[in-house]
Amino acid sequence: MLYHVRMDVRVPDDIDAAQFEALKAAEKARAQALQREGTWRHLWRIAGEYANVSIFDLPDHDALHAILSTLPLFPFMQVTVTPLARHPSAID
Repeated sequence: MLYHVRMDVRVPDDIDAAQFEALKAAEKARAQALQREGTWRHLWRIAGEYANVSIFDLPDHDALHAILSTLPLFPFMQVTVTPLARHPSAID
């Protein structure tokens, strides 16, 4: 099942800079591992925002939640999920 996921990151202003850098590095590593596995199919930055739009390919809603909750920045995210269905006019 495909999911369109928007992640808006809201990091507290008072977070320790070194801790934040470590979280970002861990987030990058986790995101790249999920992309290599084929679970995180597409990842786009939203220009001018600390946010992204992504496409995930997972068997169900619970699997998506499990994956998202493993992201190091998850505690600082507002996540909007839209399940996707094939459009009848799509050619691919």
